[in-house]
Amino acid sequence: MFSLEDLLGQQQGNQAVEQISQNLGANSSVVNSAIQIALPAIIGGLAKNAQSPQGAQNLDNALAQDHSGGLLDNLMGYLGGGIPAPQEATRETNGGGILGHIFGGNQTQVAEQVSQQSGLNMGQVAQLLITLAPIVMSYLGQQKQQQNLDAGGLSNWLGGQQQQIQQSPQSSLINSILDRDGDGSAMDDLASMAFNYVTNRK
Repeated sequence: MFSLEDLLGQQQGNQAVEQISQNLGANSSVVNSAIQIALPAIIGGLAKNAQSPQGAQNLDNALAQDHSGGLLDNLMGYLGGGIPAPQEATRETNGGGILGHIFGGNQTQVAEQVSQQSGLNMGQVAQLLITLAPIVMSYLGQQKQQQNLDAGGLSNWLGGQQQQIQQSPQSSLINSILDRDGDGSAMDDLASMAFNYVTNRK
C-alpha cells in the first residue's frame, strides 16, 4: 500500500494524483514518487503509535469520532478545495493536527526526507503531507467499519501494513524517517509552511 492507487483503486487514485499535482503545480510523476514515500511514512507512524494499548485506543477513538470514511465519498471535492484554513478545518480534514499526533516534533524532518528524495520543495511537501493525512485516516476508518476492528484489531492491521513496508525498497528510508528525533518545536511548522506556499501561489 505505497500509492494512492493501492489505497483508493486505480481510477480514483489516478484522479487524486492528478488533482494533487495541479494543487502543487508539479509534475504528476514527481508527485507520485513523493506520495510513495509519504504514504508508508504516515502508515508506519500510525503503526508505531498503535503498538501501545493506549496509542491503539486513542486511534480507535479518533476514527470512531472523526474519520468514518466519509471523506473518501467526496474525495475530489476535498482535494479540489485545497488545504482548509486552520479556522475552517474540521477535525476530519485537519491534516496538520493529524500529522502532529502521528509524528510529534518530527514533522519537519519527515518533510525534509520526502523533499530530498522526490525533488519537491518543502512547501510542496508540507502541503502534500497535510493533504494525505486525512485521506489515510479516512481509509483507516473505512477499514475499521468494514472489518469491524476494535483497538487491538487496528493495531494488528497496521502491524501487517508495517511488515509490508519493511519488505519494500523504501524500508530503510522509512525507518530513518520514523526513527529520527525532532526538537519538539515543529508541530506548527508544517502547517505554516504549507499555508505560506499556498498563499504565495495565489
